[in-house]
Amino acid sequence: MELFEAIKTRRSIRKFKMEAIPDSLIYEVLEAGRLAPSGTNLQATRYIVIKSSEGREKLKDCTPLPFVAEAPVVIVCCTDSQAFLSMGKRMEELKEAKAFAGTPLDNADSKTPYKSRMGSMDQASIKAYLNLNAAIAIDHMTLRATDLGLGSCWVMMFDREKLKMKLELEDQYDIVALLPIGYSEQAPAPRPRLCVDELIIKQM
Repeated sequence: MELFEAIKTRRSIRKFKMEAIPDSLIYEVLEAGRLAPSGTNLQATRYIVIKSSEGREKLKDCTPLPFVAEAPVVIVCCTDSQAFLSMGKRMEELKEAKAFAGTPLDNADSKTPYKSRMGSMDQASIKAYLNLNAAIAIDHMTLRATDLGLGSCWVMMFDREKLKMKLELEDQYDIVALLPIGYSEQAPAPRPRLCVDELIIKQM
């Protein structure tokens, strides 16, 4: 499927067939998330793939939306706060790949951006930064799912702390969103969208 066609046809799907999804397709969706860009190439998004009835039972008690636990696969999208500790290494990798060629960052000490960024960010800012990067990865996954003929729905209506406890996640992980995936059993109409002219504040 051509990229813009995937963008135009993607819908939030809330009714799935119980047909199993091949592991190869799940891998393709996760691969799209892996390849998504992230600030300083931090790559701080992590995933839990729920396919079992036991895993779905844990979800049922944490969200008021029944369709989430009814999907054949649910990807629990998380951030890893410990990824910040590797920012210096990620910067060095980018320099070696010549990503900064022709910019002031090319000559900067790889540890300097890490120290300055960490020093200027409180916990709320760090969380927002990680969530923003996770959002990019999740969006890549929803589009790849569409491309593969799968439906998905970005879900944020759930009890994060309760689910984190049920999944026995360490403190370093925060759950950002749930991504139920499956073959769609509905064909929603296009959602209303503002036109481009209504989105532009000004042109300079």
